[in-house]
Amino acid sequence: MAADSGARRQPTFTKVDQLRPGTHGHNLIVKVVDSKMVVQRGREGGQQGRQMRIAECLVGDETGIIVFTARNDQVDVMKLGTTVELRNAKIDMFKGSMRLAVDKWGIVKAAESPVEFAVKEDNNLSLIEFELVTVVE
Repeated sequence: MAADSGARRQPTFTKVDQLRPGTHGHNLIVKVVDSKMVVQRGREGGQQGRQMRIAECLVGDETGIIVFTARNDQVDVMKLGTTVELRNAKIDMFKGSMRLAVDKWGIVKAAESPVEFAVKEDNNLSLIEFELVTVVE
């Protein structure tokens, strides 16, 4: 048995242009290009229930950009110009276009060191419209 069998293996990172509809388990290092709050409600004046915040963020790397849906505490990490590490991200479909998201099984954190790539903003994967086609054999 190997001596380092308890060590965690290093994650493999995906580039934005490799993302496809219906896929999950992606690890990415991206830069936040834009961020806007779309939903914010809860906790005013002792109101019962949980606070809910959702922001749509444009994130990307040197291969392209995509809309990332940040929820609650993730919103605080997704600041403009920040380099972010996304672990176990998935692709959700919204009105026929791809959205990147990280649920409770994944991690959104500021990267340990900023990246030195220029974000390729002219390849927005969220602008590509997909159509669900049923194949009859």
